[in-house]
Amino acid sequence: MIDEVPLVIRVVDSHTEGEPTRVIVDGWPEVEGRTMEERREYMRQQHDHLRRAVVCEPRGHSAIVGALLTPPVNAGSLCGIVFFNNGTYLGMCGHGLIGVVRTLEHLGRLRPGVVRFDTPAGVVSAELNGDGSVTIDNVPSRCHALDVAVDVPEFGTVTGDVGYGGNWFFITHLDVSLEMSNVNALTRLTQSIQDAIDAARVAGGAPIDHIELSGPPTRDDADARNFVLCSGGEYDRSPCGTGTSATMAVLHARGRLAAGEEWRQESITGSRFVGWLTEGANGELLPHIRGTAYVTGEATLRFDPDDPFRLGIEGA
Repeated sequence: MIDEVPLVIRVVDSHTEGEPTRVIVDGWPEVEGRTMEERREYMRQQHDHLRRAVVCEPRGHSAIVGALLTPPVNAGSLCGIVFFNNGTYLGMCGHGLIGVVRTLEHLGRLRPGVVRFDTPAGVVSAELNGDGSVTIDNVPSRCHALDVAVDVPEFGTVTGDVGYGGNWFFITHLDVSLEMSNVNALTRLTQSIQDAIDAARVAGGAPIDHIELSGPPTRDDADARNFVLCSGGEYDRSPCGTGTSATMAVLHARGRLAAGEEWRQESITGSRFVGWLTEGANGELLPHIRGTAYVTGEATLRFDPDDPFRLGIEGA
């Protein structure tokens, strides 16, 4: 409830290939629910003020992705995770999972090896590698639809593919400059595409809430460069783990990426994920992503009852 605001919440901050993650390690009230989907919905209904307070200004900023650790719901899982950002809650988060693993290592709660986690999108696993990188095994990804057209005001018809990788993506190739100097224009363009998709309910009304622009890489050890607009309206500084998973499923559907073949995804900031697909026992596509995270700080967030912005600044 809105009056359930702790005085302090402890967090550990990290970034994964440039994209920040804030892991809540203590102080958040108990989250109810038998499944991770129920827990996510409970947070949406009962704790949304805490989401804003933890990741939005004045304590955070619009690019931060929060990760709340909960008890596991499945035998063999280390814990549950609900990911959220400045605007909403996520099914899964690839860069965030890598950040969680490095945070747990930093706290002495995890050693090298494979561990499982429960998320609203399903059970995922991660391995802390000897070189400090993390390999995640994501939920199955799939191509939902190819060559989907949407009319975007002031831009025209945009054609892209719809894929799922723990979140839903519209992936398109446009003749635009994917450079950091062009971030503001890219954000406006992708938000316009998102607004047009929301209005038109394309691809059978698939719940698309991420837009990915794909283009040629700028580094020799990458296959493509992307710009990803996330569900909260902020761009991803990393190559986007769930986006890379969806991209690989689309490429596989087009016959451009075989199972076991590496896909090297560069981000708008120049960082990189390495991904590949394997086939599950029932023929599903299982995406694997490798990247590196770095712990950037530990903090105790304070919530003074007299602070007019203790629950964050709306829209910031």
